[in-house]
Amino acid sequence: MLSILIENMGLLCSRQRPLTEADAKEKSQAAEIERRIAQESKIEKHIHKLLLLGAGESGKSTIFKQIKLLFQTGFDEAELMSYISVIHANVYQTIKLLYDGSKEFAQNEEGSSKYVISPDNQDIGEKFSQIGDRFDYPRLSKELAQEIETLWKDDAIQETYARANELQVPECTHYFMENLHRLSDTNYIPTKEDVLYSRVRTTGVVEIQFSPVGDSRKSGEVYRLFDVGGQKNERRKWIHLFEGVTAVIFCAAISEYDQTLFEDENKNRMMETRELFDWVLKQPCFEKTSFLLFLNKFDIFEKKVTKVPLNVCEWFKDYQPIATGKQEIEHAYEFVKKKFEELYFQSTTPDRVDRVFKIYRTTALDQKLVKKTFKLVDETLRRRNLIEAGLL
Repeated sequence: MLSILIENMGLLCSRQRPLTEADAKEKSQAAEIERRIAQESKIEKHIHKLLLLGAGESGKSTIFKQIKLLFQTGFDEAELMSYISVIHANVYQTIKLLYDGSKEFAQNEEGSSKYVISPDNQDIGEKFSQIGDRFDYPRLSKELAQEIETLWKDDAIQETYARANELQVPECTHYFMENLHRLSDTNYIPTKEDVLYSRVRTTGVVEIQFSPVGDSRKSGEVYRLFDVGGQKNERRKWIHLFEGVTAVIFCAAISEYDQTLFEDENKNRMMETRELFDWVLKQPCFEKTSFLLFLNKFDIFEKKVTKVPLNVCEWFKDYQPIATGKQEIEHAYEFVKKKFEELYFQSTTPDRVDRVFKIYRTTALDQKLVKKTFKLVDETLRRRNLIEAGLL
């Protein structure tokens, strides 16, 4: 019996073949995969997902470009050159909007002679109205730039520009019109300011990963920022991004209280922003998500609000001016801020009241202000992390 047992043990031992070179390699690869998974899991803990939301024309994409300039390497020459066609298209689209708008005002309004283009410039206007309808815009030459400048300086165009809020005229208009000769130079390379002013409607989703300056860089904190299209037809593309979001940065263009949507000229932009903010706040997946509200385009707001009363917007119909100048600007801003605060708390259920909610006054084109704002955002989110970890 003992001899049989010894024999069987010998058979078992003989079946355990020695570790081959292929086995050793496979084992090493498996260990490396496990090490990488562990390393990536550790890295993922330090990546905070930020969702940049807002209605169309709210300034989201300008904020996104500022982040690239501030916290990454900016735009290389190839990227800058790729914006030439975008900037030239902005010029053609704008001058068409103004010329067509002046014709509409001249035809449909009483006392409309001030909107009539001078006879010398009418052919130029028709020419650029046709170019503006094309999909393939020509490169802006010195001759074309001179003609556009002539048309831009026409009194009727200036009168029309004074009513830009009625015509979907982009905010880059004055900047580009004042720089036509530089934009049309044969060796033109866009500056970072040109890129920031340029306007392309965001379609789909774009993302950027960055580490903000300061102490958080040392601690390894990384942010992944997602920018999505703001127009109504783009919003269905947001849904898959909603899970696992650290914070929503919601951009509201406070200067647009007297303007209508690009995609629906019967809808006030501020009313659309209100509805969208309310809808986002109520999404179940944002139960513990921080909300950072950027009241954007303050630079335009402070110039407009002393000329166009806030109460032209239905949401602000109870606004009453109390002063003039800077005091009135601050009063108007605080009124708008309070409206958003009230909406936030009205749309937030009791079980969500402890989530972070902060409001920031922003001007997306002001790089110093954007940098300062993101430093505050970083401090807010890091403090939140420490509280959740029981360290504060």
